[in-house]
Amino acid sequence: MTRPVHELPKAHLHLHFTGSMRIETLRELAQQHGLALPAALTRNRPPQLSARDERGWFRFQRLYDAARACVQGEAELRRIVREAAQDDAAEGSRWLELQVDPTSYAAAVGGLTPALEIVLDEARAASAATGTQVAVVVAASRMRHPFDARTLARLAARYAGDGPGKVVGFGLSNDERRGDTAEFARAFAIAGKAGLALVPHAGELLGAEHVEQAAEHLAPDRLGHGVRAVEAPGLLASLVDRGITFEVCPGSNVALGVYPDLESVPLRTLLDAGAGVALGADDPLLFGSRLVEQYQSARLDHDLDDAALAGLARASIAGSRAPEPTKRELLADVDAWLATPAG
Repeated sequence: MTRPVHELPKAHLHLHFTGSMRIETLRELAQQHGLALPAALTRNRPPQLSARDERGWFRFQRLYDAARACVQGEAELRRIVREAAQDDAAEGSRWLELQVDPTSYAAAVGGLTPALEIVLDEARAASAATGTQVAVVVAASRMRHPFDARTLARLAARYAGDGPGKVVGFGLSNDERRGDTAEFARAFAIAGKAGLALVPHAGELLGAEHVEQAAEHLAPDRLGHGVRAVEAPGLLASLVDRGITFEVCPGSNVALGVYPDLESVPLRTLLDAGAGVALGADDPLLFGSRLVEQYQSARLDHDLDDAALAGLARASIAGSRAPEPTKRELLADVDAWLATPAG
């Protein structure tokens, strides 16, 4: 007897803007702009991916770039934010931190600032319309120069705030094998000074050593993925002691070939070590699973009961940058979900 996971109040801390798109929306936009999509985005879904080597990552990035190319104006930016909020609301996500790199859309709307302002404005509107409060994490890319990351950090700092429609975090994404982590430290210092949550990706494609580099140079509040920290128990213990939240995305881990199946994702190891774990969907467009499926995997593949699932939801809320009154309300609602008789 179990409670419905889509009714469990939760926060969603790891969802990328382009990767949040509905496949129907992507296909519609492609047709509208006369763009041909790869077969992996039309017939063979979800695509068969593996990023264990450079060739595999190139294929993943090619699909991502094809999707990004279909977003060519303000209306489309707004639609993606709105639909992400609607989809999260249907899954019980009451606080969403949507990760966006405005560089990707600047040319279509006249610059970095307009791109970010459009997303933030629609985040406010979507929050009011759906009941899911939407904030933004500005993400730099490891594929570009660290000076670009500093530019984005300064932009993010200008829009830093508390609540929906504000920038609440600063991240670093893309292929972990690219760039020198230490060279992005200045950008993270700028973002940290503005009070933003520091949320770099680390420890999915690369192992514990890369997690250690991110922890040393970027002073993270959360780690995007971070699952490979389990390969170094001492490091894992130090991260837990520092209160760093792990944004674990099981669907991504399996789709990219990090682990062979959902049962192999080290969710239990992290929890047994005392880590705060916030489940995330990462890129549903490419991985074929959304937030609810990550909680269902925790239940079915790791044998977590409803109390443990409620613990995951609490950790996602605690690790978020939701305002304190919002956190208290959500935590109370998690308790209410757990108090409801299982059906």
